[in-house]
Formats: sequence, structure tokens, C-alpha cells
Amino acid sequence: MNTAEPERPDPDALAEIAAREGRGRLKVFLGAAPGVGKTVEMLTEARRLQELGSDVLIGLAETHGRAETEAAIGPLPRLPLRAIAYRGQVLHEFDLDAALARRPGILLLDELAHTNAPGSRHAKRWQDVEELRDAGIEVWTTMNVQHLESSAEAVARVTGVRVAETVPDAVLKGADAVELVDIPPAELLERMRAGKIYRPEQAERALRGFFKEGALAALRELALRRTADRVDADVTSWMRRNRVAGPWPVGERVLALIPGGASADPVLQQARRLADALHAPLLALHVEQPGQDSDPGPGIALAQQLGAETEVTTATDLPAAILAHARARRATHIILGRGEPPWWRRIFGRTLIAALARQAREFTLHVVPSQAAAQAAPLPRPWPGWTTWLAVPLLVGAATLVCTALDGMVPDAGFGMVYLAAIVAIAAIVGPLHAGAGAVLSFLIWNFLFLPPRYTLTIASAQDVLGAVVFGAVAALLAGTTGRLGRNVRAAAMRLAALRRLTALSRRLNAQASMAELQMAVVEEAARIIGGPACLLLPLDEALATTLPGQFIRDAILQAEPVLRAASPADVTPDDGAMAAARWAMAHGRAAGRGTATLPTSAWRFLPLTAQRDGEPIVLALLGLRPEGGSADPEADRAIEALLDQAAVALERARLAETAANARARGQTEALRTALLTSLGHDLRTPLTVIRGAAETLRTAGAALSAVTRADLLMSIEEEATRLARWMSAILDIVRLETGQVVPRREPVDVAQALEEAALRAEQAHPGRTVQRDLPADLPRPRLDAALLDRVLENVLDNAMKYSKPGGVVQLLARREGSEVVLAVEDDGPGIRPEDLPRVFDPFFRAARTDSIAAGSGLGLSICRGLASAMGGRIAAESPVAAERGTRVTLRFPA
Repeated sequence: MNTAEPERPDPDALAEIAAREGRGRLKVFLGAAPGVGKTVEMLTEARRLQELGSDVLIGLAETHGRAETEAAIGPLPRLPLRAIAYRGQVLHEFDLDAALARRPGILLLDELAHTNAPGSRHAKRWQDVEELRDAGIEVWTTMNVQHLESSAEAVARVTGVRVAETVPDAVLKGADAVELVDIPPAELLERMRAGKIYRPEQAERALRGFFKEGALAALRELALRRTADRVDADVTSWMRRNRVAGPWPVGERVLALIPGGASADPVLQQARRLADALHAPLLALHVEQPGQDSDPGPGIALAQQLGAETEVTTATDLPAAILAHARARRATHIILGRGEPPWWRRIFGRTLIAALARQAREFTLHVVPSQAAAQAAPLPRPWPGWTTWLAVPLLVGAATLVCTALDGMVPDAGFGMVYLAAIVAIAAIVGPLHAGAGAVLSFLIWNFLFLPPRYTLTIASAQDVLGAVVFGAVAALLAGTTGRLGRNVRAAAMRLAALRRLTALSRRLNAQASMAELQMAVVEEAARIIGGPACLLLPLDEALATTLPGQFIRDAILQAEPVLRAASPADVTPDDGAMAAARWAMAHGRAAGRGTATLPTSAWRFLPLTAQRDGEPIVLALLGLRPEGGSADPEADRAIEALLDQAAVALERARLAETAANARARGQTEALRTALLTSLGHDLRTPLTVIRGAAETLRTAGAALSAVTRADLLMSIEEEATRLARWMSAILDIVRLETGQVVPRREPVDVAQALEEAALRAEQAHPGRTVQRDLPADLPRPRLDAALLDRVLENVLDNAMKYSKPGGVVQLLARREGSEVVLAVEDDGPGIRPEDLPRVFDPFFRAARTDSIAAGSGLGLSICRGLASAMGGRIAAESPVAAERGTRVTLRFPA
């Protein structure tokens, strides 16, 4: 019996299917050249589906005046084009927003590689297609093989024409279906001569240029190969999903080496073609070396666009780093450009190609021809390159002056050490090539001025000859080693400076106390980096979260609507065109605006700050930049990338801190609400029950009751109603205090008189208990609110009376202590437990006394604290006071 587990589908293949779910399908009609009939084939198939009931809409069909194409459109409905004014003329382009609103079942969109008119949302039509697919709309489109990114270089070699409009390979790779529309070159040329493709004058130019039979045959082969690769990929994907055994790839991996500058284009295009032919993954590596002055950014961006897995590393030994990476990633093919190494490297066999040929025995090397891999241009310097050569005569001249001053005091042969110091300085400051020139100049001056016979270039003694030879060898060694050391030191200094800036930025962001300060710190740092205005935009619901209460309100707001929250300078505001780019960047989580493929005509560039929430990426904010000047600064770009990462972490941390604070506040509010409901349930029930019982007794048996009984019932109703009114008044006082509605009316108050009146009322309310006064006659008259002070004293004395023992005495005293007036109320009750003492001023808290718990709402002392604080005073409680009994409440007000 076979107990083996059944074969399961490849999870990677299933992941590919899951990634396409929710996106619209894409079908590409691929041709080798214009005129093969791609558009006609697309329209014919669309009409057939329309007759079967499908919702088909033409977004844009380029007929180029061809009657055959016009006839193929037939009854298919068309989407009106969008008019765009540009340089005094009106251009008509595909209306992306209208298509998204219409949402047809199938949208026909001709010429995938087309460049949109300035002012459009996207720079390229294929980007419109990607947005349509993201919205779930199925798109049919057409393109020629020469417009494929990885085929551009090969097409240029075959036809002599470099295609300007290209489509990334990932777009074709992500298509759900590719249909090849093909006719033989001879038939295509016949159609051209018959005027079925271009007008006669255009046809003549095309026949002399692009439309040559050999070139068309090569393009046809290229299209067939691309289609065959796609079919093979589809079959392989189906086999992986269904675990069908078959001819699997043998583990080929292609590694492309990215040089700096534009020379990366042909290398990466060749690598992409090889990887596709081998059905292998494409890896791309850039090794950064000390002293390197070329920017790898364009090459890395192209590699990512071609679907390569990119990596950047730093090393001094270039061949060793490349081979280590290739072995770690199990690469089998290495592709690099020939380049133009220095002549001395070619002579001594120290070029990268020669080193890899010697050491990379287990790899297949592919070298892109030198005519295709032009040498990368270095980044622009702040000064002309020839000015660096001024250091050579200046330093050698300085050494000569030193030698002249020491002439007669130092042996002639010793002057070589002075010139060696100048050579070391040249190598460290400028470079080894300059140091070599300095060594030659130093030797000639040393020989001419100081070695006998002087003022000639003749070397008379064997000792001087040996010294000259040693000088030359040491100078060459120092020039090379010190030059490399100088480059390494400068590179390390640059990295250290960048690290310090990053550390300082992190500290500054972490030091901000509030979200507003943090947002302002981010835009100020961005403005400093780019040397121009910067702003920060938040989603509308995030921006108003602090002003609009309630989650249901925030959920009702569109998240993709950005709101300006901080800017540097403060008066900077993006215009309407820039805000369109901001809305797109907020909705899609990708960069938009200046220098990007989306709305590149905008003066602003918007970069998203993203974070992960519940496993999904979310846009926290947009950083808007308006850099001054036209050229890009790689150092500034790298600094902005670091700022984006740091700012995203800081913003998310601040948001989480605010969320935690709000959660604590909600918890406190919930506790207060629970206490209020509990108090309502206990403290309102008793007076209401007494009032209801007395009223019911009077209603049902009033005539049968004696006058004394009726009076007693009416007195009970009055007392409980008064108690209930006092309790409700306390609730209102707490609400007013919590909402900041208590504003004291300050005036000089006679504290002794206020204490005396409060004591009298307390004795009347609590017969059998007395208040013993200790009130000096010379008490100051502090500026307080007399009514609020009276409420405070009433509550404190009432609390003390309730908890004092029957027949007990409450101590009331007042005195001046420094700049304060101190009022103290002391009872002789059971006191407060130590663990309850810190909470006696909390709302609805009633301390459990050791003897009994007096009736009350638990709001009196809380109201006293609020009113005392509103008048600028303080309140405190201490217990026990004497003999393990009693509680003292102390009030302090400014005198």
C-alpha cells in the first residue's frame, strides 16, 4: 500500500495566482513591427465578444487613417477622449478617469508604449493600464516587440534606429495572455508599398530605414522568441500549480554587475535577455568602492524595472566581492561591461575582466561589447578637474623652498626625504596619478638643483644613482598606497558624516514632545537637505483625528485625501496640480510628481511614509519636496531616503503613544462612568424610596393619620428632596470642573468671617456636634471667590461632622504661614486607612472607615479639590491625627 503523501501544488505558483486576484486581466496583442494587424485583430475579437453579450468599450484606437482599421471598429462604442492644452495646441488623450468611472467589462487601449501628453496623470500609457488593472478592469492592448525594454538595444543594432518609447518587461510578464499577430516580412513590405500602413511619402522613408526585409525578419524572430518564452513560462507555471512532472530548469541564475552611470543599460538589457532565454532569475549587484565618484542610482532603478533582485555592497577588492556574492547566491552566469580601464591595468592584466577570467572558473562570463558599454561619466565636480593638478607644482615648490633653506645644513641626498613628504601629501590630497607626476617633477628638481654636479641633470656618483633608484621605488610605492589610503579616508569620512547626520536626525525626531512638533521637525530637516521648500501632508482622517471625536466620523472621511499639516517655510502651499500628484501618491502608496513617472510636470515631488498595520502597508503621510535647481543630487536623495525611514518610525511611534494616551483617558472615563452609575444606583435609590413611600402613605391614608405623623412624613420628603438636590448639584459641579467651566471671580475675602458662617451652618445641620474655632483676628484677606470658598468650607465641614463621633468636636483653625493662608478642619472620627488616603479626593470614592461608613455620594472632597485648584489653592488630607484616630483636611491659598 502506498502511504506517501499526495503531491501538493507549488506554493510559489499559488502565490502568483493569489497576487493576481482582484486585478483586472491584461491581454497583449504582440507584433514584430507596425502594420502586422494587431489593432485589427484586437478589434475583430472584441466585436465577436460584443455579439456574445460582453461589455466592450474602446478607450483609444489608433487608426492612423487606415480604412481597414476604421472598418474593424464597427459598432463598438468609444470613450470620448480628453482634451489637453499644450503649447498653444490641443492634444487628445485617453481619459483615464472616465474609464475608471465607466468600468467596462473589457477596455481596448491601443499602443501600450505610447507617451502621454504633459499634464496627464501618468507619463506612460502602460502606467494607465496598471491603474485600470488595480481597479479590476480587464484591458486589451497592442505593442510591438521593439518597444520592450530589454529588446531596445538589440533592435537598435538590427535596425539602426533606437526606440525612445519602451515598456518594462515586468508589464508583459504580468500579462494574463499574449497573442502574437504575425505575417511574413515580404507580405508586410507589400502592404507598405500598397499604402495600407503609411501614406506614400511616409512609406518611402520607412522602406529606406526601418522596413528592410532583413531587419523585419530579425524583428519577427525576436517576437517569435518572446512569444515562445511566454508560452513556455505559462506551461511551466501550469505544471508547478498542478505538480506535473516535466523538464524543470537546471538552476541557472544570471548575475549582472551594475557599474555607475548610464553604462548599466546595455549590461542589464543583455542580462535580462539571457535570463529569459534560460528561464532563470536575474540578480543585479553593485559593488561600491572607496573613492568611487559615479552614481549607481540609474542602474539600480533600471534593474528593478527589469525585474531583477538588486543588492549593493561595499568592498575594496572588487573581484573577490563579486565572486563571494555569486557563490552565495548560486549564480551560474556573470554579465559585465567591458568598460575602459586605465592603460596600466590593461598592460599588467589587472582589469576586472582579467581577474574574473582567472578566478571565476566555475562561472560562465559574458562581456558586453565596449561599443555598447560606454564609460560612465563621473558626477559633476564643484570645480574644474584641471584645478587638481595645481597641487603638484605648489607642493613640490614648497618642498624645494624647504630644501633651499636647509642647503648646507643637510646632506644633498637627504633632500629626497623632503620631496617624499611632498609626494605623500599629493597622493593623500589628490590621488596616485598626481603623486606620480609629482614624483617625476621632484626628482628632476632635486637632481638639477641639489645633486652634484648641480644645475645639470647628470648624476655623477654611484651613490647618487642608487639614491635616485631608491627614491623612485619609494615614491611609486607611496603614491599608490597613500592614494588608496586617502580615498579610503575620504570615503570613511563621508560615511561617518552621513552616520552622524542620521544619528542627529534620529535624536531630533525622538526628542519631539508632540505630533505637531515632530511633523515640523521632519519638514525642516527635509528643507535643509534639498535646499528648498518642503511640506508634510497627512490623510484627512489622520489630520482631523484630534479635532473630530468619534470613530464613526473618522471612518466617514476619505483616507486618500491629503491635508497640509506642516511646511517649511510656513507660508508654502502646493498648487492644485501638485495636490493632484499628492492624491495619487496617497491613494497608491508610490512616489508621484517631479522626477517620477506619474505627473512629472508638477513642481513638487511627493514621497510616501509607510508603515505596517495588521500586516498591511499603510501610508502614514506624504513628504512633499520642491528642490531648487534642475539636476538631481544623489547625496540628497540618499539623505531623504533615510529621513523617510526615520520619520515613518517616529510618526508611527507618536501615533501609538497618542493611541495609548487616548486609551488611558477612555479607561479613566469608563471608570468614572461606572462609578457614576454605581453611585446613581445606590445614592439616588434611598432618597427616592423614602420620598415615594412617604408620598404614597399620605395619598392612601392621609386622613387617618395624625397631624404629627403627617408632619413627620412631610419632613422626610423635604429632607430627602434636599439631599437629592444637593447630590445633583454635586454632580453638576463635577461636570463643570471637568469641562473647565469654573472661572473664579477674585476679590478680597474676609476668611475669618467665612469660616465662622460655615461653622454655624455645620452645627445647625448636625445637632449634637460642635465646631471649635481658632481664628486669629489679623488674618490677611486673600483674593478668592467668596462663593466658591463657601462651597469648599461647607463640604469639608460637612464631611468632618459626618465622620466625627456622636457628641464629638471638630477643630477649625486658620493661620498664616509665609505667603499662604492655611485653613485646617480636623475631626475626631475613626480616621482613614493608609491605603485609602491617596484616593480620598477621587470622584465617587468613599473611604472605608473602621467604625462605619457615613452616607454620601463620594463627591464632596473631589469638588473641594477642583474648586480650590480653580482659585489657585491646594488641598491635602492626613490621618490619623492623634491616638490613632481622626482626619485633618488642610487648605492652602496664596495670601
